[in-house]
Amino acid sequence: MSRRSGILEFAVLGLLREAPMHGYELRKRLNTSLGVFRAFSYGTLYPCLKTLVANGWLIEEPGSAPEEALAASLAGRRAKIVYRLTAAGKEHFEELLSHTGPDAWEDEHFAARFAFFGQTEREVRMRVLEGRRSRLEERLEKMRASLVRTRERLDDYTLELQRHGMESVEREVRWLNELIESERAGRDQRSGPDAPALHDNDSGETGGLPRHGGSTRPDPSDDTTK
Repeated sequence: MSRRSGILEFAVLGLLREAPMHGYELRKRLNTSLGVFRAFSYGTLYPCLKTLVANGWLIEEPGSAPEEALAASLAGRRAKIVYRLTAAGKEHFEELLSHTGPDAWEDEHFAARFAFFGQTEREVRMRVLEGRRSRLEERLEKMRASLVRTRERLDDYTLELQRHGMESVEREVRWLNELIESERAGRDQRSGPDAPALHDNDSGETGGLPRHGGSTRPDPSDDTTK
């Protein structure tokens, strides 16, 4: 399995954990909710769905009344199919959610993982955020060292492009710092006897997003941060 197909399977399982959907709904949610899937086709999605069905993680169900399905068949149209997560599929997705290795820190996988942080336990969220920050700090150090070595040979436009890339990485590191501090503050508040209630997510853990309007989430799949 390629890394990208693995990310797609993870995202499909996560969306179907929320509610059963047919292929068009899934494709729309993947495009609008997860920036990493801005450009992909039904030719990518349906083989993924078939694989998940074959593994026993999804089941296919009729998406319309029997008479409508019959009418579609008589008209030569494909009947709408709804995909539903099985108990085994939910268990597999929860296992994937618990993974915190280096793959979870990479650009595309991190974007998908972050989209499902509401279903992820706090300690796992922290490990993923800290791993992502560490990866970007390493990248930033390499970018700065490269700029020092090559700046005399670069024209103004190429130099400006390199600076833009560095600023994008620096911005995401600041954003990650805010998230990590918010997660820590939430954990500290939750452990206190007189702590006010925080927002709960589906995993039973209190949420850790910063509650201010001045910070926007950078796109981890932005080419300038690679």
